[in-house]
Amino acid sequence: MSNPTPVQPGQDAVVEHDAVESIVHLMPLVLPIVGGVLMLLLASIAVYMA
Repeated sequence: MSNPTPVQPGQDAVVEHDAVESIVHLMPLVLPIVGGVLMLLLASIAVYMA
C-alpha cells in the first residue's frame, strides 16, 4: 500500500519512478517474440522426441 507524504503548498510533489510502468510500452513487442521462440522450442522438442 502506498503511504503518500503530505505536500506543502509551496513545494513540488516528488514523483516516484515505477519500474513496471517503464517497461509496459515494450510488451506488444516482447510478448509475440517470446511466444514465437517458445513455440519453436516446443516444436523442436516434439520432433526430437518423435
